[in-house]
Amino acid sequence: MDDHDPGLGILLDLDGESFAVDEAGSYTVKFVVKQVPASPERPHGLSYSLTLHDENGLRIVGFDNAHRASSGNRRGRRAARDHWHRLLNIRPYEYRDAAMPLADFWAEVRAVLRERGVLP
Repeated sequence: MDDHDPGLGILLDLDGESFAVDEAGSYTVKFVVKQVPASPERPHGLSYSLTLHDENGLRIVGFDNAHRASSGNRRGRRAARDHWHRLLNIRPYEYRDAAMPLADFWAEVRAVLRERGVLP
């Protein structure tokens, strides 16, 4: 892991945090962020999950590499991959540094809350 990543400390400090993001307390965010040994599956040396949940606890937005996705090779090996979720849609995510998933996560949270009429 790059020890000179200026956003790394901020992202790691969020580990274990969970809080409401709207006045009614209906939408919550949760952060799980751990340093792990760098590997081909997690070359950035992080295991992370940044999630937004609705009033029923359903994950509606998530940025993570917390579960395994098919690597697409013929031998059937599976590798963890950075990706993001929006409801049931999963898309690959290109991790560049620790600040990017955090910034992109908050942008998606704001977009979803606007769509749902929670934010103007």
